[in-house]
Amino acid sequence: MNKTVNINLANTLFHIDEDAYNKMRRYLESVKRSFANTPGSDEILADIEARIAELFYEKLENERQVITQKQVDEVIAIMGQPEDYVVDEDIFEDEPKSKTTGPAPRVKKLYRDTEQKYVAGVSSGLAHYLGIDPLWIRILWVFLTIGSGGGFILLYGLLWILIPEATTTAQKLDMRGEAVNISNIERKVKEGFEDVADRVKSVDYEKVGNTVKKGGKTFFDTLGDIIMFLFKIFGKFIGILLIIIGASTLIGLFVGLISVGVMDMVNVPGIDFYNVVNSSNMPIWLVSLLAFFAIGIPFFFLLYLGLKILVKNLKSIGNIAKFSLLGLWLISIIVLIIFGVREAASHAYSGSDTSEREIYFENTLDTLDIRLATFDYDRDRKMHMGNMIITHDDNGERILVSENVRFRIRKSTDTIFRIEVRREANGPSFAKAKETAEAIDYDYSVSGNSLVLDNYLQIPGDSKFNDQEVRVNLFVPVGTVLTYNRGEGRSWVMRADTDRDTNDLDGYTWQMENDNELRCLDCPADMEFDEDSNNRVRINEDGIDININDTDGESFKMKIDENGVRINAKDNDEEKVDINIDANESKIEIQAQDGDTTMRKTISKN
Repeated sequence: MNKTVNINLANTLFHIDEDAYNKMRRYLESVKRSFANTPGSDEILADIEARIAELFYEKLENERQVITQKQVDEVIAIMGQPEDYVVDEDIFEDEPKSKTTGPAPRVKKLYRDTEQKYVAGVSSGLAHYLGIDPLWIRILWVFLTIGSGGGFILLYGLLWILIPEATTTAQKLDMRGEAVNISNIERKVKEGFEDVADRVKSVDYEKVGNTVKKGGKTFFDTLGDIIMFLFKIFGKFIGILLIIIGASTLIGLFVGLISVGVMDMVNVPGIDFYNVVNSSNMPIWLVSLLAFFAIGIPFFFLLYLGLKILVKNLKSIGNIAKFSLLGLWLISIIVLIIFGVREAASHAYSGSDTSEREIYFENTLDTLDIRLATFDYDRDRKMHMGNMIITHDDNGERILVSENVRFRIRKSTDTIFRIEVRREANGPSFAKAKETAEAIDYDYSVSGNSLVLDNYLQIPGDSKFNDQEVRVNLFVPVGTVLTYNRGEGRSWVMRADTDRDTNDLDGYTWQMENDNELRCLDCPADMEFDEDSNNRVRINEDGIDININDTDGESFKMKIDENGVRINAKDNDEEKVDINIDANESKIEIQAQDGDTTMRKTISKN
């Protein structure tokens, strides 16, 4: 059992066991004797102690850890023994002697070199770090400042604040990437004395204005102090802003993570929506945790940066913590990307299933009454999001319902009523998408002269929502009179081409014409097209419908929808051009008429 001694090394308190303390004391005394008659010995010893304190600090895992003899041996191995170096008594020689032993050169650290500064030493510090002449950095600053309209001055100020100044000998050696040991510390201090000696020798040859600082400061020093003061205020503001943003984001993410975890454990209503849209079956708590790390870790470092700006001597979190957080962040990002790709892949292909049936009515129709039927469910059991509804039956079985149903009335090619139901869905493959589409349950019924269409579709309870939708096309013969009643359900219109400036058929009586348009039989006059305008342009989810007529008898009509493109043009000389691009049969039909002459041309894919 060894005693523990508290020591103050370079103004830093360390706990060290007695054997290690004795060895370190003997080492420092030996170093002190080696530099007893050396000019600048006090500065050399102070820098050596500062370097030893830095090495001890790096080896401690926490502030209460005790330094052992093993750690002292490691530090001495790095610093080197005093007898390994030949101390030159004449500090004013051109090339002082020194020997270098120990480990390989250290990695350079970024500091401001105020010994070679023009303003703050940023350029010279960057030059040391990059291993180039400071002149090129300064020239680059000039060009960037001119090119950015002065914007890089702000960047220079931020670097001035964030990059520390190399004040100690150890920091100056770190700046150049040199090993911080006894030999290099001694050499660096001697270089400082040589510089002083050179200035003393050349004082008679220097201009007084360049050597004497009136009032204790040069112009650049004064200007630098003013700029530094302003940038410090701005830097503090930026630091506070970064802390607020980082802390508030982390708190919000943490609250969200806990909330989602609790919702998942107690099965809070609404969590079912995640399960029915999550095709990859990744648990919601895992997705939330990964999102917390992916978003939270960058904001944590943002918070840490703000603290570094405000707190000058803030203790580093350590390389182990930094690289651990970086690895955790990369893992989270990669897993989330994989999750997103799998989700996207589950919707990559579209499949459909189309069925067409003839509709027969018991009695001869005077007027066809079209109605929409809404889904009958217990509103206390339902959850609604967009077009999706999740509810449960009396046995607790889940029911999935979607209101993604589209209706359109078209002209029949004969005297028979037909209904075409096209079920569509997405999936990870064409086969799976088609299978999902075939599983869609959609129904309609005929009663008397009424056709009742469901305005919803149902999906098996154990399925996922994969953009299932139904498109219903009702084909009615020319001359059919019909009415439409949407009922008490959603405000969804029955689509059709009409002779009115509206697509809403609800509440009026209509008749199918030869041109595939419904003509309103009882619409008010204010719904009629303004014939004086001689044009009609309609753009909606069904496509584009353009009908332009002028007073000279010229006209242009164009319709673009899911079935293709139809263009009809006519001039006042009875010249006509009809172009029909059929999207379903992949063919183009062109017909041109000039008086009694007609030309037809058909271009098909095959």
